[in-house]
Amino acid sequence: MQFTRKSFSNLAALAQGDFGEAGAGAGSSMSELLGGGPLSHNATALGKGSRTSIDDMDGRKTTRCIFVTNHLPLKCSKDEASGWNFEWDPDALVAQAKEGLPDDMEAVYVGCLPVEIEGHEHEEVTQQLVSEFNCHPVFLGTELKNNYYKKFCKQQLWPILHYLIPLNPTSLGRFDPNLWSAYVRANMAFANKLVEVLGSLEEDFVWIHDYHLLVLPSLLRKRFHRIKCGVFLHSPFPSSEIFRTFPRREEIIRSMLNADLVGFHTFDYARHFLSCCSRMLGLEHKTSRGSIIVEYYGRDVGIKIMPTGVNPERLLSGFSWSDTIWRQGELVAQFKGKTVLLGVDDMDIFKGIELKLQAFEQVLAHHPEWRGKLVLVQVTSAARAPGKDVEDLQRFVLDLVESINARYRQPGYEPVVWLERPVPLYERIALYSIADVAVVTATRDGMNLVPYEYVVCRQGPSGGAASGAGGASSGAMPPDKRHSMLVVSEFVGCSPSLSGAIRVNPWSIEAVRDAIYAAIRLPLVDRHIRHEKHWKYVSNHTVQFWAKSYLADLQRFTRNHSKLQCFDLGFALDTFRMVALTSNFRKLQSEVVTKACQRAGKRVFLLDHDGTLVAQSTITTKPSQEVLNMLKHLSSDPRNLVYIISGRARPELADWFSSVENLGLAAEHGFYWRPNARSEWLVQDPEARFGWKDIVQPILQLYTESTDGSFIEVKDSALVWHYRDADPDFGSWQAKELLDHLEGVLSNEPIEVVPGQTIVEVKPQGVSKGKIVERILHDAAAAGEPPDFVLCIGNDRSDEDMFTAMENMQFSPHMPAEVFACTVGQKPSKAPFYVNDPADVVSTLSKLAEVSAAPPAASPSVSFA
Repeated sequence: MQFTRKSFSNLAALAQGDFGEAGAGAGSSMSELLGGGPLSHNATALGKGSRTSIDDMDGRKTTRCIFVTNHLPLKCSKDEASGWNFEWDPDALVAQAKEGLPDDMEAVYVGCLPVEIEGHEHEEVTQQLVSEFNCHPVFLGTELKNNYYKKFCKQQLWPILHYLIPLNPTSLGRFDPNLWSAYVRANMAFANKLVEVLGSLEEDFVWIHDYHLLVLPSLLRKRFHRIKCGVFLHSPFPSSEIFRTFPRREEIIRSMLNADLVGFHTFDYARHFLSCCSRMLGLEHKTSRGSIIVEYYGRDVGIKIMPTGVNPERLLSGFSWSDTIWRQGELVAQFKGKTVLLGVDDMDIFKGIELKLQAFEQVLAHHPEWRGKLVLVQVTSAARAPGKDVEDLQRFVLDLVESINARYRQPGYEPVVWLERPVPLYERIALYSIADVAVVTATRDGMNLVPYEYVVCRQGPSGGAASGAGGASSGAMPPDKRHSMLVVSEFVGCSPSLSGAIRVNPWSIEAVRDAIYAAIRLPLVDRHIRHEKHWKYVSNHTVQFWAKSYLADLQRFTRNHSKLQCFDLGFALDTFRMVALTSNFRKLQSEVVTKACQRAGKRVFLLDHDGTLVAQSTITTKPSQEVLNMLKHLSSDPRNLVYIISGRARPELADWFSSVENLGLAAEHGFYWRPNARSEWLVQDPEARFGWKDIVQPILQLYTESTDGSFIEVKDSALVWHYRDADPDFGSWQAKELLDHLEGVLSNEPIEVVPGQTIVEVKPQGVSKGKIVERILHDAAAAGEPPDFVLCIGNDRSDEDMFTAMENMQFSPHMPAEVFACTVGQKPSKAPFYVNDPADVVSTLSKLAEVSAAPPAASPSVSFA
C-alpha cells in the first residue's frame, strides 16, 4: 500500500490505513518549500513505471532492488543515422552488484546519463532505456547538473568528506547556499523519478549510492513512510570535528538516518558518523548480535561496515582477449630485466601522486644500485573535477617527472613512465600482470580498488599467471610461484583488509621510500605467502558478496515496517522528522481523559517532575507559578490523590512544593514519600544502611576530577554522577568505565548501579518509581477508596517502571480503573499514550483541574483504556 503525504491528527486511523482526505492547510510539500518540482500526490497511480508486483517468466512474483546512482551504468554514443546507442558498462560497480542479488530479485536503475540529451528526445530515450535496460533516466539539464555535480558535489562536499576544510576565503570549497539549493533540487528530481518507478512498498527496496544523493532518503521518507531504503557511502566520512564545520550538517546526518541501513567501507568512517550522531543530535548507538544500531524516532537504523570488492571473473576473462595478450607481450619486452612499480590514480589532490614520485626519487637517490633497474609506471586518469588546485598539482607532478627522468635517465632506461591518458581495461590488466609492486599513496580515499584488481591480475587465470617483468616469460606459471606485493596508504578504505601489504603514512616520504625498498627486496617466498592471503580475501569478498550481504541486512532491518505506525513532523529538510511507533501507541486525547475523569469517583494522578511538568534545563527546573496553581487546584478536590514522583532529593521537592498542602511527594525514586505537606516523610526501607557511600563517593570524585563538566549529586539514599555538560563521547566512555568500576567494587553490597540519561546513579536495591506507585495504589485501596481513574505521566527511563506498574494494575481484579499511562514525547515506551511536551502536560492537567470539581457522571460500566 502506498501512502499519500498528508498531515493526520488521528494516528490510530493512520496505523490502520484509514487515510481519509487531507484537511485544508495541511502544509506545502517539502519540494515546494525547497524550490524543487512537486512530488506526485497520487498514491495509487504512481506513473507508468509502477506496479504492485513483477511476474517473471515462471509466473513467480519477485521483488525489486532499485539502484539509485548519480550516473546510470551505461555507455552512450550517438550516430547521426541511427541516433543514440546505449550499452551496459560492465565495469560499473552497480552493474556488477546485480549478480549478488537473490534469484527472485530484479535490478532496476535510476540515475543520470553521462551525456546531455536534448529535451525533445527525453521521452524516446526514456522508453528505450526502460524497455531494453530497466534503467530510468533522470534529466537535470545542463545548468542544474553543472551546479549540482561539478560545483557542489565535487568542489564543496567531496573535499570536506575527504577531511579538507576550505580555510581560504576565496576557495571554491567555501559553502555556497545557492549551490546547496541546486544539490537539493537535483535530489528532488531523483525523488520525483522514484515516485514513478516505485511499485509496492512491501516488495521494492531502494539502494542509494554515494554522496551525490545524501538528502534523498529524507525526501523519500517524507513521501513514503514505510519505504525500504538503504544508503551506501563510497567516499570517506570525516571525523566529527571536520564534518561539524559544514553549514548543512544536520540536514545531511538526519537524512542519512532516514534510511534504514547506512553503509560504510570501514569502521573508522562508521565511527565518525556515529560520533556526529552523538555530538549533533544526542543519539547513542547500541550493538545487538553483531549489528550496530542507532534508534531514530522509533526506527532502528542499521550501520553496516562492509568494503566493496571487485569482480574477479571479469578481470580474469580479460587475459584471453587478443588486445591483452598483445599488450602484455609488449610490456614484458619493454621492461625485461627490470623491476616494475605500478601506480594507477586519478589526477586528484587526494591521490598522493606527488608523494609517490618524491619517495621513488629518494629510492633511486639512496640506493644507486637500483638505478637502471627500477621503473615506476604511473597511470593517471583525467581529473573528474578540474580546478586551480588540480591544475597546480598537474604542473608540479609533470615538472617532478621530468626532473627525475632528466637526473636518472640512461640509454634504454626511463625511470618514470608517465601515462596520462585513458587506459582501457585490457591495458590495465596487462600492466597489473607484469608489475612487481603496486603502490597506492592516496592521502584519503573511500575504498580504492586498485590493490584488489592488482591481486586478481597477479593471480591470473586458472592454469597460468603472469610473472614480473624481470621474469623469463609472461606465460603460464605454476600456482606456487604466483606472487605480488603491495605498498598501501593507511588512509584508504582497502587498507584494513590487506594485512599482507606494507602500510605507510603517505605524508612521510621517508616511510614510503623505505616501504618501496623493502617491497622490492622481499624474498619471493614471502611475496607468495602474502599474495595467497590477499587472493583468498579478494576472491571471496567480491562485489557480488558485498551486494548480497548489504541486501540481506536491508531486508532484516525492514521486515517489520508493515507493523509501524508512522507520521511526520515538519516540512523542510532541517525540520522534517518521521516518527515510527507501534500501532497501540497513540496521542492522549484531552477530551477522552476529561470525560473519564468526570465519571470517576476516586482519581489518582501520578506525575514525574523534570521533563514532565517542567522542561529539562541545565539552568533550573523549578516549577513555575502556573504549575503550582494548577497542582493546588487539582489537589484541592478530596476525590483527587495527586503525587509528584521524582528522583530529586526530598529537601528540594519540599521547598518547591511547600505551598501545595494536599500534594503528595515521593522523593529519590520513592525511597522517601509523604501523603501531604502536613505529614512526616516515610521511608521505604527503615533498615537500610548507607555505609557504602564511604566507598562510592571517593570513586565518583575521582571521575569528576578527570571529566570536565561532570558533578556529583548527593542524596540521602543515593549518589548520582552527572555528565550532561561533559564532552558527549568522553562522558559516555567515562560512564561505562565507572559502571564497570562500581559493579566490581560493590558486588557484595545490597545496592544497584543504574545508568540513566547522562547519569550514573547508585541507590539501594529494590527502590524504583514502580514500587512506590504500587504502594500508593495499595494504600488507597486499603483505605476503602480504590481509584477508578488513574493518570500516570513521565518522560524518561526511570518512569518506565511506573508504566509497568500501571500495566499490572490494569488487569488486577481487585482494583478496576480507567488507566492512562502516558509518556512525554513521541518515542518507544511501555506507556500506550503520549503527549508532545511539558506544555501539553500542564494544559491537560489544567483542564482536568477545572472539571474535577463537578459531580461524577453516571457510567453504566467501567471501561479499561
